[in-house]
Amino acid sequence: MSDNSKRIGKGFHRHASEYDQHAVVQKRVVANLDRMIGNHCTSSPARLLDIGCGTGALTLAMKKRYPESKIFGLDLAYNMTLKAASRLGSDAVFVNGDAEQLPFKNNAFDLVVSASTFQWSNSLENCFGECCRVLSEDGVFCTAFFGGRTLWELQESYRKALTNRYSVEDDRNSRLQRFRSKDDARQALEGLGFDKIIIASEEELEFHPDVPDLLRAIKGIGASTTAKNNAGSGLGWRGVINDMANIYRSRYQSDGQIPATYEVIYVVARRGFGSL
Repeated sequence: MSDNSKRIGKGFHRHASEYDQHAVVQKRVVANLDRMIGNHCTSSPARLLDIGCGTGALTLAMKKRYPESKIFGLDLAYNMTLKAASRLGSDAVFVNGDAEQLPFKNNAFDLVVSASTFQWSNSLENCFGECCRVLSEDGVFCTAFFGGRTLWELQESYRKALTNRYSVEDDRNSRLQRFRSKDDARQALEGLGFDKIIIASEEELEFHPDVPDLLRAIKGIGASTTAKNNAGSGLGWRGVINDMANIYRSRYQSDGQIPATYEVIYVVARRGFGSL
């Protein structure tokens, strides 16, 4: 497991108890993905895997849609798997593990799903390759993850505040979370053995009374979107954060609320030569 995976796993592990309270957009993504799965996977899969299962929202939706299926959930964060297990009981088997090194044999599942997970991975190619590996022939892969315009208002405000205080060359600018594009997703899927591929995106908006509330929500799910690896501390760093909040509010606030944009990339792919 990479250092990045360990760091991400620890973040979500610590915040598992409050994740559902803050996962507003993530719940919409699960509902949208559930409908999309129903449209493209009409027969009941014998075995199903939910990667990055979190507290089990998508896993539960899959159990309701495919009650006869044998369902597995996997997550980096141990406390997330405990929450999911308490939600589904004996209806699913949960495993603590890494999406880039799935602990399952080849051709193990007829359907692999994942919601709001792959944006945190080191390599989409590795994740998608693992999904293809564990899929049976004609198996279906359905995922939704956050794309390039996610939280662009926050990231632009942060860059401006950092540049004002330091310089445009400050290396903390280069350590912002990078969200992938539809082109990145398509490139990562090429050559893996998927015959039919559908990729689409849409935007979801979330509204907050102020920037501190937005940052609390992001922290509450265990995620981080600003510079990583102890990017700063002390009075100077707090000044950057205050400047960022002021810039965000002055540029984007309307009717006492600030928007937060999430781009969601949806992927459906079939292994082999089936039709979607």
